[in-house]
Amino acid sequence: MEMAAKAAGSSRHVEVEQKFDVPPATVFPSFEGLTFVSRVERLPSQSLDAVYFDTSDQDLARRRVTLRRRTGGPDAGWHLKLPAGPDARTEVHAPLESGDHAAAGEVPEELVDIVLAIVRDRPLVPVARISTTRNVVMVYGTDGAALAEFCDDEVTASALDPVDSSPGEEQRWHEWELELVDGEVKGGKEVLRRLGNRLLDAGAAPAGHGSKLAKVLQAGLPAPARPEPSADPVHRAVAEQVDQMMEWDRAVRADTWDSVHQMRVTTRKIRSLLQASEDAFGLTDDAWVLDELRQLAGVLGVARDAEVLAERYQRALDELAPELVRGQVRERLVDGANRRYQAGLRRSLAAMRSPRYFRLLDALEALVAAEPAPPAPGEEHAPVTIDSAYKRIRKAARTAAHAEEEHKDEALHRIRKGAKRLRYVAAATGESKVSERAKVIQTLLGDHQDSVVSRTHLSQQAEAAHAAGEDTFTYGLLYQQEDDLARRSREQLDEALGALKKAVAKAH
Repeated sequence: MEMAAKAAGSSRHVEVEQKFDVPPATVFPSFEGLTFVSRVERLPSQSLDAVYFDTSDQDLARRRVTLRRRTGGPDAGWHLKLPAGPDARTEVHAPLESGDHAAAGEVPEELVDIVLAIVRDRPLVPVARISTTRNVVMVYGTDGAALAEFCDDEVTASALDPVDSSPGEEQRWHEWELELVDGEVKGGKEVLRRLGNRLLDAGAAPAGHGSKLAKVLQAGLPAPARPEPSADPVHRAVAEQVDQMMEWDRAVRADTWDSVHQMRVTTRKIRSLLQASEDAFGLTDDAWVLDELRQLAGVLGVARDAEVLAERYQRALDELAPELVRGQVRERLVDGANRRYQAGLRRSLAAMRSPRYFRLLDALEALVAAEPAPPAPGEEHAPVTIDSAYKRIRKAARTAAHAEEEHKDEALHRIRKGAKRLRYVAAATGESKVSERAKVIQTLLGDHQDSVVSRTHLSQQAEAAHAAGEDTFTYGLLYQQEDDLARRSREQLDEALGALKKAVAKAH
């Protein structure tokens, strides 16, 4: 996921590069003769010196994140590199003078905040020093624009003790880097592949490390072990969702579109999966985790609901004929929802910078790192199946069928919550058809619930507009559209429940 830079003084770009080991017999590569290359240019040699920062347990390195302070060369400054797919990373730059104590080597706050979910309140300390003598060759395309940068690097490095920064054994090696100038250019992967073939032809080999830092740490201080994936499918699913939560955390901090919604969905997935297998996760003594996840989802929900309303109103108003959009309806509905989103985002970020949030992340990581809790003597854990989750839906559907009209919306919302839990459990246990059918119900009733929220809000805004002497015609029009959407959702529900029942029966 690509994120826009928000912090003052920092910038981002997508870095797409490949690394190569250079055995002694390797010859210098040639890029001549390639149809898409017009010329190459050798630049003056560069002397680069970088200090890398991490926690003492290498939390950043274990998530393939690197943070360094580099001097020398044209891009001197602070560099934070985040995974962005195969051969790609999002690189965030901040100037050396960023922060009040940069001269003392303190990491700029705007960079720390990006990885706060990983490092939490653990200090960032120097873990490696890497010096590089770099010779650069720029490769230009037929249109005269720079295509790629080839770096011939002679590297001297040592790991640093995180306690006293004393250096470990010095390491030396020779490597090549090949990086696209524009990591998002069309056809860039093919350009990288063909240029990379020239390096292979010269005798180089794909690097056995993802970064210089990874090579230093592998040969220097021992990296903490990462737990093996659990054999239990629900346990694995929770671990995957915790990883997803960490990624969405970064996206929320960058204010990426839809990120608050996706992080909220992820926290609710984790909660549903934990509830479906409480015994195996030993949550008898850690029930607070479930409550914290619920409360976090609630905090995120303020911004999420406002974002949904803003988009919903914008789309609905754009689809209306201009003469039907009367009064200050855009200002009240769209602009008002956007203001509430910003307020909700600030509240979410405040929660995500708190020790309380850090302790929740600590607890979640401890849960997924531990093996499923053994049953008490003479007891057995009931295996996680779709049956218990499906029974909740059946019970909620019966309740909704007999509910009074004033309680109908809440009853339908309970069906949705049951469908959501069933969907996650079914996906974790390999019952894809059940998961798909549950998702249909969740989506139908999600639209219904959004309509309920929207109609309540429309009524409130129409009253405020009327009190201000404004035309309220458009509010009534939008209200009717939302009411029609809710009715269509209810009409399709019985068929969706029937399809789910068949899928569950076939799963046995």
